[in-house]
Amino acid sequence: MTQRVELATLRDRLAVDELISEYAVAVDDGDWEAYRGLFAPGGRADYRSAGGTEGDAGTVAVWLAESMRAFSVRQHLIVNRRVRFGVLEQDVGDTADVRADYVNPMRLAGEGTGAPDFVSGGRYAFDLVRTDDGWRLRQVVIEEKWRRTPERSAPAGVG
Repeated sequence: MTQRVELATLRDRLAVDELISEYAVAVDDGDWEAYRGLFAPGGRADYRSAGGTEGDAGTVAVWLAESMRAFSVRQHLIVNRRVRFGVLEQDVGDTADVRADYVNPMRLAGEGTGAPDFVSGGRYAFDLVRTDDGWRLRQVVIEEKWRRTPERSAPAGVG
């Protein structure tokens, strides 16, 4: 690789990393307008493995806004990001496939302070595409692998 190609790849990796972080912040902060803006036109999300819904980004944002009201504190920690760049229409680097693990502690609304009431973990599959506006999500699929709900059950369809 030439230095120019390596620099471009590094810039793309940083931009992809920023997009994934923005995704976590949008969900944790309940910024559903920002959440929608992270997706490419026609982008979709699939939360079914965590008891949620699947659909276009707008539909899923509405569902998230409603289901996340049950939690006063949310914190997605998205780690171990593995990025692979792909080819779209013969141009190298126009797509990215990201696999990342997550841990998601949340506090039920009205429960005060202390340890989280609900913690889940699993893996995200992010499918990204380079657009005129930068990297955007084409698809997000959550694969919940475990959850802990001490002494009470969390509302259905959260994660």
